[in-house]
Amino acid sequence: MKKTSIVLFIIILCVITSLSKDYSVMLQGFHWESSDYDWWNILKEKSDNIKKMDIDYVWIPPMSKSAAKEGYLPNEYYEFNSAYGTRRELSDLVKEFNSKNIKVLADIVINHRVGTYDWADFTNPKWGPEAVVCNDEWVHGSGNYDSGDGFHAGRDIDHSNGQVRDDIVDWLKYMKSHIGISGFRYDYVKGFDGKYIEYYNRYSNNEFSVGEYWVDLDINNSDDNRQEIINWIDRTEGSSRGFDFTTKGLLQYAFNNNAFYKLKDNQGKPSGLIGWWPKKAVTFIDNHDTGPSKIKRDGRTSGQSHWPFPSDKILAGYAYIMTHPGIPCVYWVHLFDWGKNYTEKISKMIEIRKKNKLNDQSSVNIVEADNSQYIAIIDNKIAVKIGWGNWNADNDWKLEISGDNFLIWSK
Repeated sequence: MKKTSIVLFIIILCVITSLSKDYSVMLQGFHWESSDYDWWNILKEKSDNIKKMDIDYVWIPPMSKSAAKEGYLPNEYYEFNSAYGTRRELSDLVKEFNSKNIKVLADIVINHRVGTYDWADFTNPKWGPEAVVCNDEWVHGSGNYDSGDGFHAGRDIDHSNGQVRDDIVDWLKYMKSHIGISGFRYDYVKGFDGKYIEYYNRYSNNEFSVGEYWVDLDINNSDDNRQEIINWIDRTEGSSRGFDFTTKGLLQYAFNNNAFYKLKDNQGKPSGLIGWWPKKAVTFIDNHDTGPSKIKRDGRTSGQSHWPFPSDKILAGYAYIMTHPGIPCVYWVHLFDWGKNYTEKISKMIEIRKKNKLNDQSSVNIVEADNSQYIAIIDNKIAVKIGWGNWNADNDWKLEISGDNFLIWSK
């Protein structure tokens, strides 16, 4: 009887452990210039392709009315006619994704807000000067001091104000119940205390949360960078994931400087957030801020491109994040705008990840990390090499996909 109880306990423990793992893949469903197009309808037209690629979450741009067409200077929260399309088109898009079991993440901009017609005449919902921190550029703010970094292009919101918090929670809940949103990507979270994210997540009861905590990376002391992201996640009481800016920075530095050894820390683990807290990491190669929107025929890039990944190493970068722990996020431009080769290879990497059940907590055994290459075995199921070194897997492994500066094998 005792032996049966032990076996049953082990089985239950294995089931709980399995359920706690997240096998999801995420897509950033826009770029910086998407508002120039009929975007909600373009996204809807791609829903079948996105479903076939087995993508679980699609992050869409800010949905509310904004003083900037891209959506990052919000004013009227409940006005959902935007540069991306009409409210009806937005609702139809989300409904289409949900019908295919694809969850939609809304881009939430709550660090700052602009007035409807002036600096701070907030309407829909209506707020007064007490909603603005007292050290904002707008001298009439009468709230408490800012709990994070300032943002000069809008009025920094005082999240210590109970009415502000209640209105934000009501708005988040409204997007869930009336539009069908499942979770949130929080913009510029270093602008206010992470404890408020915990509050918003708890009372909106969302399914998924990730924050953009982007701080400068010291390439010679990357531990400080990932520790800052972890500190922010801790402030949210673990209610949110964070984008793994550390991994992105180290990965592109490795390619640009023949420095793949940077991808292994002094404990033999991956050097990014995924080495310390993989379950809370969302990995990525580029996004609407860091990367380009398009590459034009003359070779010039459009969009922001503030911190772009080397364009000829994009697929090798995906070979890394698609085989490693965390939740990988694919950038729209790479998947849909850079040609058939990128679409097919990234799709194949997603297929390999899903087929081998790689997840946010997968184990990583780094075999080699030197000047010319990085090799790792993940969950003892997948081997990956990035770089130009001459390492090759033995006959126990089957080559699944290869390209410039990357190879992936399965056991």
